[in-house]
Amino acid sequence: MAEIYENVETLKPITLYTWGTPNGRKVSIALEELRLPYETVAINIGKGDQFNKEFLAVSPNNKIPAIFDPNSGLSLMESGAILFYLAEQTKQFIGPHPMKTMEWLMWQMGGVGPMFGQVHHFLRFNKGTSEYAEDRYRTEAHRLYSVLDRRLEEEEYLAEEYSIADMATWPWVSRWEWHDMSWDDYPNVKRWYKAIAARPAVQRGYDVPTKTNEIPLP
Repeated sequence: MAEIYENVETLKPITLYTWGTPNGRKVSIALEELRLPYETVAINIGKGDQFNKEFLAVSPNNKIPAIFDPNSGLSLMESGAILFYLAEQTKQFIGPHPMKTMEWLMWQMGGVGPMFGQVHHFLRFNKGTSEYAEDRYRTEAHRLYSVLDRRLEEEEYLAEEYSIADMATWPWVSRWEWHDMSWDDYPNVKRWYKAIAARPAVQRGYDVPTKTNEIPLP
């Protein structure tokens, strides 16, 4: 297959295996932004679908999201790798400096995702089980918000232009109500968050595989 999808109209639909989580929404938002044809297979992680043999053939690490691209015959797991693949194939949303986009994408993958995930675990779903863990992960989440706010004071988007780095980070921030934070402390994040939330492709991608709630707004 050519490096770039030469004619979107002739592409076979990409299969997206996903659920309504921040990691899943990254890829559905990207597919909507890129206007690529895709079909969705819902992987209900609450019911253990991620351990089904058929899904493990696509995602050996039993995590969503994953894709199968019939145009290349390639299966991919890990949301960051999928975003980079789609951006490379289409030459879109990679930013004016691709390594700067990669820098902020990796920042999300190594920082925002894991740390916000721990905030959700201890402050949302298991509150009161460990004061130490709550303080530790709340503090780190707020530090990451501060990093994001400083970057967005310098640039409109993480990699100067709207890119896959923003698509990766925004869904985690969309659960801001779980993070014990104040928007008054992060005015640049607030501006960025609302601008992305207003994008029609983001609104469509947020509701994949099914609508669960309206996008929370400050």
